[in-house]
Amino acid sequence: METNEMNRRAGTVMEEWDPFAIGSELYDKEIGKVVDQLHVLDHPSELAKKIQSIYESSFKKWIPLEQCVEISYKLIALKYEAKHII
Repeated sequence: METNEMNRRAGTVMEEWDPFAIGSELYDKEIGKVVDQLHVLDHPSELAKKIQSIYESSFKKWIPLEQCVEISYKLIALKYEAKHII
């Protein structure tokens, strides 16, 4: 899987997540930031904390870390698949 494909698939995973149930089209900026962080971070806990921070900063609402960890594992799995680690 190429990087562009990984980015697209990660974006789709994030769109389907919709943590505040407001519609996926309202998360474009946050999704972009999360995908950027996916390229930098390799540990699900670190990515989860970053996801939590990004969404809290934008929406002034807190997401339980457990929910962020769950989505971060999915994203990290895509990254590993793209890099042929799995």
